[in-house]
Amino acid sequence: MSSKAVCLLSGGLDSATALACARRDGFECYALSFDYGQRHRVELDAAARVAKALGAARHLVIPVELRAFGGSALTADIPVPKNRSAEEMERGIPITYVPARNTVFLSYALAWAETLEASDIFIGVNAIDYSGYPDCRPEYIEAFERMANLATRVGVEGRTRIKIHTPLMRLTKAEIVKLGRDLGVDFSLTWSCYDPGAGNTPCGACDSCLLRRKGFEEAGVTDPLASLP
Repeated sequence: MSSKAVCLLSGGLDSATALACARRDGFECYALSFDYGQRHRVELDAAARVAKALGAARHLVIPVELRAFGGSALTADIPVPKNRSAEEMERGIPITYVPARNTVFLSYALAWAETLEASDIFIGVNAIDYSGYPDCRPEYIEAFERMANLATRVGVEGRTRIKIHTPLMRLTKAEIVKLGRDLGVDFSLTWSCYDPGAGNTPCGACDSCLLRRKGFEEAGVTDPLASLP
C-alpha cells in the first residue's frame, strides 16, 4: 500500500506540479484547498480539475475566513499591483501577501495528515521566482516542520516524523514549467491570476500572471491560457 501524503493545492501551476511530484514519488495523494475569501476564488475550480486529473484519492476544500482580517490585496478592497518590473517584485513584501496564510494552511494540512496517519505534506512554495512572501522561504518551512514534530501526538510519541516536502523550492519558474510538463500536468486546468476580469479571464498584468508568462516563455513552452482575453 502506498504511503499517504497531504498536498496543498491552490489550483496554480506550482501547486499542481507539487501534487504531480508527490504522485511521481509513489504517494497516495490527499489534496487540500482553501476558500479563504480570496478575490480569485476561481482558483478553487482549477484545484478541483487538477485534483481529479492527477488522481488525488480525495480533495477537500476548507472554508477559512481570512477576509475578516483583510490586510492583503487578495482579501480586502485594495488594488492588486499591476505591471511591476522584476526589480520591483524583488523589493520588499508585496500587498498581495496574505498574513499568516501558509501557517494557517500548513496547520490544517498537519491536522489532516495526523488523522490520516500520514507523515508527509507537500507544498509548492518557491524561493527563486516568487513575489517576496516570507512564508515561502526555506527557513520558514524548516521551522514549521520542527514545530509540527513537537505539536503532534505521533511526533511526541516517536511513531513517525512529519516531513514537509518542497520539491519546487530551488527551481526557477521555467524549471517548474518543464517539470510539470514532464510529469504530465495539464496546464490548461490551472489558474494563476490574482485579479480575474469579466468572465474569469486572466488580467495578464498582476505579479502572478507576469511570473507565469516569464516561466513559460523561458521554458519555451506554450501556455494554454495565454490565448484567453
